[in-house]
Amino acid sequence: MTDPLVVAAGEHAVLRLFSLDMRPEEARFLREPGAAAQILGVSGLDPDQVEIFPLTDLQDLGLVGYLTEGCGLSRDQLDIAKLDALTGWVMLLHSKAFDGQSMQLRPNPNVLLVGVYTEDGTDWTAQHIPTKSAQPYSAQRKSPRQIRSDARRIGFGLFAVIMTLIILAVLKVAL
Repeated sequence: MTDPLVVAAGEHAVLRLFSLDMRPEEARFLREPGAAAQILGVSGLDPDQVEIFPLTDLQDLGLVGYLTEGCGLSRDQLDIAKLDALTGWVMLLHSKAFDGQSMQLRPNPNVLLVGVYTEDGTDWTAQHIPTKSAQPYSAQRKSPRQIRSDARRIGFGLFAVIMTLIILAVLKVAL
């Protein structure tokens, strides 16, 4: 296993959970721009991809519920007993916070790594549809004569609408 504090270049769909062993005022201060990066010993974190909050904010949902339902993590990769035992403030660090750059995290001693999790990705696989109508370019093509006829009909309709509006405008001005 690679070091969980090393962020590989181009990393995506990884979430790091840290427990913050500090006073609420100190943890709240980490929400300020640049404070989270400083306490992690890195520079250039995207603050929109760093979540810092007290576990009491999650109320009935709980941390496990937030990670599975809110962050898209699968339940089987979570140590539920360990997560339920956490108290105080936590920090969630998404891969997008690093903007694809490689970094070595050197967190403050009050910032404890709880776990590294991978987000479930979208399954883009699909079954083959054997019908002819599902094939590209399988729709019945119009003849060139039909295409010209449709274009003329649309053009005449547009011309008629515009002329009607002009006549109505002239009549309104004349009255």
